[in-house]
Amino acid sequence: MPNTSANGAARAPLNREKVLHTAVQFADEHGLAALSMRKLAQTLGVEAMSLYNHVTNKDDLLDGIADLVVAEMGVPEIGGDWKAAMRARAIAAHEVLLRHPWANGLIGTRLNVGPAMLRYVDATVGCLRAAGFSYPLADRAWNALDSHIYGFTLQQVNFPLQPDEYASAAQQFLPLIPADRFPYMNALSQLVIDGKHTGIADFSFGLNLILDGLERLLVEAPD
Repeated sequence: MPNTSANGAARAPLNREKVLHTAVQFADEHGLAALSMRKLAQTLGVEAMSLYNHVTNKDDLLDGIADLVVAEMGVPEIGGDWKAAMRARAIAAHEVLLRHPWANGLIGTRLNVGPAMLRYVDATVGCLRAAGFSYPLADRAWNALDSHIYGFTLQQVNFPLQPDEYASAAQQFLPLIPADRFPYMNALSQLVIDGKHTGIADFSFGLNLILDGLERLLVEAPD
């Protein structure tokens, strides 16, 4: 059967890279829950069985698209300023996960051993080791950083309010937090209402706390 599209035009040969990139685009547009082998095949204009020439099964597909997302994050430089490298790593990962919000839970719930993930983790541990962290401390360090990245991103993506709605929401809920019963929440809400505090969570705030804490541990760690 000729390799043509519905309009008779020649179709580019299908390969694993095209399958995975199309799956990422599908998940970006429709969400991960909507992704199936059948719908992916329809998007590609092929029979579902054709996909199995390029991905073993649905798990292989999910592992592949998770690795594609990780590849977008880049890898930290080994041997330079470790704090700058870890900060850039965290910011890049956060931005990538905001572009692909479905990937947050996928990456965090699978054993990822794809080439991009292996390079990513190896370079991360290498950067920390070159800075003087022991292997156990480097392991805890990058896990602490990733907990902040994935946790903060998950909360940001799913939070029910937009930043420009904070003040009006604080005004709306103020009667539920009277000053005589909840004095601190009431005072904080008043600051948001008055425009003296945005109330918006700051990714860099937590990141800097972690990096500064790791720097103290590195200085205090025995040789």
